[in-house]
Amino acid sequence: MQGIEKRINKDGSFTYRARVRIKGHPSISESFSSLALAKKWKRDTESAIEQGRFQFSSLAKHTLAELIDRYIESILPTKPKNSRNVKQHLLWWKQELGHCLISDIKPSHIAQKRDELLSQDTFYKRPRSSTTVVRYIASLSHAFSIAVKEWEWMNENPIRKINKPKLPQGRIRFLDESEKNRLLDACKQSNSAYLYPIVVLALTTGMRKGEILTLNWDDIDFERGTIILRTTKNGERRMIPLMGLSLELLNRLYSTRQSKLVFPSSKNLNHPLDIRSTWENALQKACITNFKFHDLRHTTASYLAMNNTSLLEIGTLLGHKTVQMTKRYAHLSNEHIFQMAQKLNKVLELSPSQ
Repeated sequence: MQGIEKRINKDGSFTYRARVRIKGHPSISESFSSLALAKKWKRDTESAIEQGRFQFSSLAKHTLAELIDRYIESILPTKPKNSRNVKQHLLWWKQELGHCLISDIKPSHIAQKRDELLSQDTFYKRPRSSTTVVRYIASLSHAFSIAVKEWEWMNENPIRKINKPKLPQGRIRFLDESEKNRLLDACKQSNSAYLYPIVVLALTTGMRKGEILTLNWDDIDFERGTIILRTTKNGERRMIPLMGLSLELLNRLYSTRQSKLVFPSSKNLNHPLDIRSTWENALQKACITNFKFHDLRHTTASYLAMNNTSLLEIGTLLGHKTVQMTKRYAHLSNEHIFQMAQKLNKVLELSPSQ
């Protein structure tokens, strides 16, 4: 029957979620243990709404502030990755719309706040990017989804009906051979003994900056030549092959270790090293512009792609869940693209005289 959804529970039993949508009235839904009960409730409710006998007041008892407080208390602790930013986003929504009953929040309200976010400057007096606004919306959307699916405080997520800001195209920046050599030379000459091993490790493994700086000696198996990342951005463990220069440099550091961290701060051995100033100095010395540490990850993927490594293999090393994500990283150099075009023309046996 249209408007009734069959769901399977963890214990293998079934429930039936009936939804009633009548133009001019809020959507409502209820769950039942049998299809017959769901059908009866749907028919009776539609009839009561059409005759003006149905009371919608039961849906209007929770504010957005209550929803956000409950989400921060019970859901956010189960998602430690990026929880600080998510909490910041949710507290902004609470400040803006927390007084509203969630039953009164319409897509137009969310769209208005979306536009305000886009027009406002950040704390640092810079224009707020569309990427940041999308993250604000995503944080609230997940809270709404929990309220719909698990708490049954809402019947639908209003964010599903609004348009998200268009995201900018991903950066296409990686080191060419000359830049790579200049950067490594500058890192060798750095005042920080850790900068060169960090950059070499980033280039040879594709590891993220945070993954490298929080690396513990217990994560490294020198005999097998592996690094085990237990906490990654996508929440899954990842094995990283360790060999060549990276393995040699880490072996040297291990012999003089003073902390459980591979790259500890000199001020506090229990805190990761801050490389911002030494990294910027190395870039300046190497005469490299418009380059971020994360672009080393792009460089790793691009060099692999230019050496005939498949997107699946690159994605596995970098810890990507989708090939689409890997495509954003594995850019090819212009020279390599011309070489591919030449190969294609040769295969097709086409010449200018034809």
